Amino acid sequence: MAGNAENRPLVSRGFFADASNFELRYVQDYERIKEIVSALRAVDYRIVLTNGSFDILHEGHSMYLEACRGFGDFLIVGIDSDEKIRARKGPHRPAVPEIERLRMVTHQRGVGLVTLKHLNRPKWELIKAVRPDVLVATAETYTPAEIEELESHYCGEVRVLERMATISTSARLRRIQLGLAEPEPRVTADR
Repeated sequence: MAGNAENRPLVSRGFFADASNFELRYVQDYERIKEIVSALRAVDYRIVLTNGSFDILHEGHSMYLEACRGFGDFLIVGIDSDEKIRARKGPHRPAVPEIERLRMVTHQRGVGLVTLKHLNRPKWELIKAVRPDVLVATAETYTPAEIEELESHYCGEVRVLERMATISTSARLRRIQLGLAEPEPRVTADR
């Protein structure tokens, strides 16, 4: 899926191009991600990490990713595998398969690299591999004690953002199942 990573330079223009460049931006191997992060830090890049399901990509996801990217120079996104989502949300999720979710997130402006987070892996495995300058999460992701531990051992700081969607993916799926129309969106100047 990701091609022959060993023959590619650690960092290339493709990471910074407008095109999705999925074959460059999707990195499966966390050791390879460590090497890429090291190369970026050598030129003083501030690394940002966030994680999530990104199932049925919507406006809130795009706004969240844009906000994450604002905390640094290079954004890495850990995307939950299908298996991990099913374990947390039930057998009928995700609505969108992981390969499509990976590809969709690489199309988001400001995303430098994506990877999969698998079920039953060591706690905070990706965070420990990246050791981001900024880890971005939503309010319910980590407890205050976990944030303190993360900032003490694995990242520079944890930024907690409020959800930016007017409707969650789960709520949207319920509306679809019930045959309900979406509410009329309100357009404001700041969106």
